[in-house]
This record gives sequence, structure tokens and C-alpha cells, in this order.
Amino acid sequence: MATLCGLFGKKRQWYYANMKADVSERQRVKLLADMIGYYRLCCPRIGGFKLFHLLEKDLGHAVTLGRDSFLKVYESKGFKLNPNKRRRTTDSNHVYKRYPNLIKGKDVRYSNHIWVSDITYVWILGDVLYLHLVTDAYSHAVLGWCLSDSLSASHTTEALRMAIRIAGGGNLCGTIHHSDRGSQYASEAYVSCLMEHHIRISMTEGYEPTDNAMAERQNGIFKVEWIYEQEMYRDKEQAINEINRMIDFYNNRRPHMSIGMECPMEVYKGKLPGKNLWRKRP
Repeated sequence: MATLCGLFGKKRQWYYANMKADVSERQRVKLLADMIGYYRLCCPRIGGFKLFHLLEKDLGHAVTLGRDSFLKVYESKGFKLNPNKRRRTTDSNHVYKRYPNLIKGKDVRYSNHIWVSDITYVWILGDVLYLHLVTDAYSHAVLGWCLSDSLSASHTTEALRMAIRIAGGGNLCGTIHHSDRGSQYASEAYVSCLMEHHIRISMTEGYEPTDNAMAERQNGIFKVEWIYEQEMYRDKEQAINEINRMIDFYNNRRPHMSIGMECPMEVYKGKLPGKNLWRKRP
């Protein structure tokens, strides 16, 4: 709370005094609009439902006055988002071994039970980079990532090794790694890294995005809420800094509907997830 107050040149005492006193409607609306604007800088396409949960936690019910009142301010101040189109792509023409789908029909029961991996594009001025991601399916936390200028399996393996470090390394025999059938995931280097830590290997059976739905959805969150909304990155260095900031905000601040509006890293570290709201949003 001290950090948030500092952003607006206020002392923490100001916040608590206003919580105890009656805040005028004009002050309340201005505070909400300022905070929505701040979070939109952190995450350009974060929606009203998630913003409500963030600000209810940060400012309390005395300021938000509940979801309907909050959304009225959100829409009247021009923050409502227009739908955005999603873009996509993949390759799996290779001679490496293909592995069976081990997660079909399987419920995810705990952190590090199932990891999902994918690669997506990030454009910079005059070039394109590749974002390699490893995500924990239970908590939706991003455990490993690497932004590279090629699709080499070495970069995909770098993201995997980061995930393994965060998971504590050693024997991860309780973990299933699921991906599409891309050459990076079937490569000798990647498969050896998985086997070294006793991680079971699972791959999609076909080529439909729904076969690796969670990883595709993760790509969509980053593209729609962040990457497509930014000015094109100048160079790789700026892109790495911005992607690092994006993933930190996503893991530690952004409420996730699939885990009951909790933050992914809190759930990864042991907090119980809430009810899945993803398909039931009003």
C-alpha cells in the first residue's frame, strides 16, 4: 500500500484517513480512474473484472462499492476494451520420436503435476523474436521463459531449465511435460533434459491448437493484454526487459479467473485456488 500511495504523492496515513472518513463521490471516482490508469500501464489490456478484484484488494470495498458500481465508473471513464483479434503459428516436420498424449482427460491436482510449453512470436523493429514459455498447469504460473532470435532448441531448453530450477531441480518424477509436436520439444537436447530429471513426456496427437489449449491460451493472454498493445519494441534488450516485467506482473499481481481470481505464483507456492470462473463470468 505504501508503494501505491507513493505513486500518487500521498502518505499511507492519507489512505487510512480516507478509509475511515466518508470519501466524496468525486474523490472516489477520481481515485478509481487513477488506479485503473496505473494498472493499464502495467497491463494494457487487463479487463474490468480483473481490475475490480485487484482494486477491491488494494483499496477496499469503501472505494469500489462493489462490482456493479466499479464497472459503471470503469465504462463511463472510457476504460472498456474493444475485442482484439488473436494471431498464431507452428512447425512439426521432423524425424524425432513423437510421444503419446498423457494428459488427455487427466485432472491437474497440484503444482508441478503438469507443465505445458509453447513458443510465440514477439515483433521488434525490423525483426522478430521468439518467446519460449513453460507454464505450470495447476497454478498457471510461468516457471520458465526465454526470449531469443531463433527457434533453436537450445533456447527452448533454456526456458525448461529455468522452470526446473524454480521447481527445485532434482527428481521431478511426479511431473508431466506436455507440448505440441514441434521439433524443439522432440529434440535430443530437450528430451535429455526432461529425462535427466525424470519428467514424463507428453505430446499432442494432432495439430489443432485445442490439443495444447492451456499453452495457447497463455500465449493469447500475453499477446492480447500486453504485446499487441505496446509500441513495437526497439530492440531485443528492450523486449527482454518488458517481457520480464510482464511475466512478473502476470505471476505476482494479475488475478487469474481459472484459479478464482488468485495470483498464479501464490497458488504455485501453496495457496488454495478458488473456483474456476473462466467460463462463468457474468
